[in-house]
This record gives sequence, C-alpha cells and structure tokens, in this order.
Amino acid sequence: PPAWDRAARPPPSPLQPPGLPLAPCRSFSNNKIQVDLDESSGVATMKFKSPPVNSLSLEFLTEFSISLEKLENDRACRGVIITSALPKIFSSGLDITEMCGKSMEHYAEFWRAVQEMWLRIYGSNMVTVAAVNGSSPAGGCLIALSCDYRIMAENPKFSIGLNEAQLGIVAPFWFKETFVNVVGHRTAESSLQLGSLHSAPEAHRLGLVDELVPEEKLMEKAAAVMAQWLALPDHARQLTKTMMRKAVVDRLVTHREEDIKNFVTFISKESIQKSLRTYMEMLKKKKR
Repeated sequence: PPAWDRAARPPPSPLQPPGLPLAPCRSFSNNKIQVDLDESSGVATMKFKSPPVNSLSLEFLTEFSISLEKLENDRACRGVIITSALPKIFSSGLDITEMCGKSMEHYAEFWRAVQEMWLRIYGSNMVTVAAVNGSSPAGGCLIALSCDYRIMAENPKFSIGLNEAQLGIVAPFWFKETFVNVVGHRTAESSLQLGSLHSAPEAHRLGLVDELVPEEKLMEKAAAVMAQWLALPDHARQLTKTMMRKAVVDRLVTHREEDIKNFVTFISKESIQKSLRTYMEMLKKKKR
C-alpha cells in the first residue's frame, strides 16, 4: 500500500494563537480512492474517485480493501466517512465487465475481492458512516448497508437498492443478510425479488438510510454523527458491533470457497452471460 504522506499544512488562521501547531492531516491517494485522516478528531474521509460512475472493478476493490486495512491499523484513526468525489453518483456497483467474457480464474479472483471488501467494512472496528451523495445501486448499496450509519442527499433523483435481479443475477446470502439486518425481512424479500431501486425519500421511509439532508449539508451532518458515535468508549461499541454482526461474518468466512465456487458456476452459465451482454448493450445505447 502507498505510504502516508504528510499534507502541506495551511497557514495559521487569524483565530489561531501564534506558535500553536495545527493538528496534522495525513493523506494518501491511489488511482481510485482518496483518503484524508484528521489526527485531531481521529476521523478519516474516504472518497471514491473512479470516473465515470465509481464502478467496483477488481482494481477498485483491491485499493478499497488496502485503504481500509491501512486505516484499521492506524492508531490515530477511530472512524471513517465514506463518500464519493464524483457528483450524482456514490457507486454504480460491481463492474459488469469483470463478470462478462472472462476466464473462470478471473471470476474467482474478482469474487474473492468482493468478499474481502465486505468483510473489511462490515467487520471493521472503526465507526463507519456512509455519506451517500448520489445514486447507489447494487454493490454501491452494499457498501452503504455495511456501514454503521447511512446519510443520503435529499434528492428524489438519487436512488439506492440491491437491484441484482434486474440483471438476472441473484444476490448472495451475505448481501441478503446485510439487507435484512437493516430493513427487516419483508422489505428485503420484496425488494430483492423485484430488484428495486428506491428513491432517496422512499429509502428513508423503508429505513434503508437513516437520514436525509440537503446535499450541501451532507458532510457536515456526517461529521456530527461521527462525533456522536465516537463519544462512546471504543471497546464497548466495538464488542457490541461484533456481537451483532458476528454470525453473518462467520458464515461467509466458513463458506468462502464454496461461495466463490457458486458465483463462478453461476456467472459462467451462457444464459447469465447473455443477460449481462444484453444489459451492457442497453447501457451503451443509453450513453449514445
């Protein structure tokens, strides 16, 4: 992983007493993700920066997991706010090109990276707050669901949901369990079967996101929520989180190879490849 770089410190503000050092902000960036850690608050901000839509490619997933691991191992970091550097999109979800027309070995490597991303964020000891500043279908929704708290920009044009069924794909059990644990069984069941994408107001009504705020207040609200969560002793919060999430995490860890095998078998089927090709053609037509 890339080394931490000390960001250039801004000049002291007029309100700052002379000679008092500013708390350092440490930053690191790779191709797809920018991370800034404010040492005074212990809060990192992770921004997705993979145009045009922050799709979860193998490279993106790898960088995401490395960035999370780096923050997890940094004693100065207690929480991370996850958001997008791109306007109108949080993340479009799994990169379909990684699942179409590739080798079985590639599918296995890709799915292992998807698993790793979820295990790192869902099982994180840090406080994780999703600041959803745009649409967030499928894998993008999974990232938000895996956080401790979700705040979404109050824009009816933005949508969020696990819409895999629309692509002819079945969400695996750990996607499903994460969803059920947030919105309840009935809402998750109907939403997954229909591959529903919910508008921001509907997502809030269903409990898929915890709060809606105006776009310009999103990061301010995320920081306030983070401060509220960090006011508690870390060990009590971490042990409670582990207790609540352990069963699902353990189930994937135990059945990880079987889950990869199931994915590879499923995604390699010609009928599924045909569905994905059709969907990609549809996306191309939309862009024209």
